[in-house]
Amino acid sequence: MSETFEELYGQQLKEVFKTQAREHIEKGADALESSRAYAEQGKPEFTLAFLLLADLPEDEKRELLAHSYERRAVLSEMKAKQLDVQFHRSFPLIKIEAQKDRQLARTIRRGE
Repeated sequence: MSETFEELYGQQLKEVFKTQAREHIEKGADALESSRAYAEQGKPEFTLAFLLLADLPEDEKRELLAHSYERRAVLSEMKAKQLDVQFHRSFPLIKIEAQKDRQLARTIRRGE
């Protein structure tokens, strides 16, 4: 039997993100709306925290989490370009992290 979304990804999330998500839910926030908002901001840790509390099919959770990593990669690359122009030098580590985020997105989509 394959592992659930929570089994695959829940253990890697720091407790502070889980606590913050629970507190927001207790104050009336919607888990799915919050996870989508954080995904668009490229914040996979918060996206994951809210997805763990959301009532959503596993494949949709994986897709939203993968999107969050891809969005962070795009935002990181944009920031790297901005810094390239500002400081007249490249920032390869930011680009490497963006590549890692894209790889993570592919891995998540495969359910690994």
